[in-house]
Amino acid sequence: MPTLHNPNVSFTETYRCYPVVMLQGNERENINYGGKIILPPSALAKLASLNIQYPMLFELRNTSNQQHSHAGVLEFIAEEGRVYLPYWMMLTLSLSEGDLIEIKNTTLPLGTFVKIQPQSPDFLDINDPKAVLENALRNFSTLTQRDVIQINYNKKIYEIMVLEVKPIDSHSGISIVETDLEVDFAPPVGYVEKPQPKQSMASKINIEESIEDTKGFSAFQGSGQRLNGKSVKSSSSKASSSKSSTIGSKLEEKIENSEHDKNGHISNIPAPLNLPFGKLFFGYKVVPLGANKQEENEPTSFKGEGQMLRPSKK
Repeated sequence: MPTLHNPNVSFTETYRCYPVVMLQGNERENINYGGKIILPPSALAKLASLNIQYPMLFELRNTSNQQHSHAGVLEFIAEEGRVYLPYWMMLTLSLSEGDLIEIKNTTLPLGTFVKIQPQSPDFLDINDPKAVLENALRNFSTLTQRDVIQINYNKKIYEIMVLEVKPIDSHSGISIVETDLEVDFAPPVGYVEKPQPKQSMASKINIEESIEDTKGFSAFQGSGQRLNGKSVKSSSSKASSSKSSTIGSKLEEKIENSEHDKNGHISNIPAPLNLPFGKLFFGYKVVPLGANKQEENEPTSFKGEGQMLRPSKK
């Protein structure tokens, strides 16, 4: 006849706690930066005889100050009467080596949201913090509100506080095993945002750039009139006069720097073209340098004048 398990029976044991670095055997670095503990083989035998729901989750409580946290179990290889915890978990529970800790199995809701806060601005130096955190949380089974967990990345330890978890219940913890978890980041402790320089209204609307882009064009160039008949001096006329003065000064400089011929005329400025309607001008004929001299030196034949046998009628 099969034995019936009483669902009301729970696993509750008291052990002396030690950090995982004191565990004999091969070093397990991922245990120290994770959220799982190592229990003795007797704990496995007792859990197997009870109606324990998987995954196995436990509540860890410091009986002296009633601080608590949650964890999963990795292995059952510890010495009898001992439990090995990650070092950050001992700091969270204010435990020292050899202190007593109460461990009780529990059930936590599947987490949907967690808000974390790095405890140092150095966390922002990581190129892809989301991917690093996702990889680090694979070593965790639970997250408890107000816990300060530790992760190791590139041989550097980063502390992260769990500010908020959802859904929230009396345990203040969630299970992150096989669940879609939304993660929100709070600004790191000690992070100061760099002040941005104040921009004037002119720089915001790019007035200077728009003035440069006009390239001499200005609207409303007309002049106003008064009722008394006196002329009105407008800002546009001043601007146009200043522009014309600058253009005139540039032309004067070009004229002064140009060459003059014997008659005093400017030689390098072409004369104006007065073409009839419908006629196009495609430039002057290009004469190679020294072409006139060659024509003068070349001998010419048949220089004499011709005569006609029949005299021309006048």
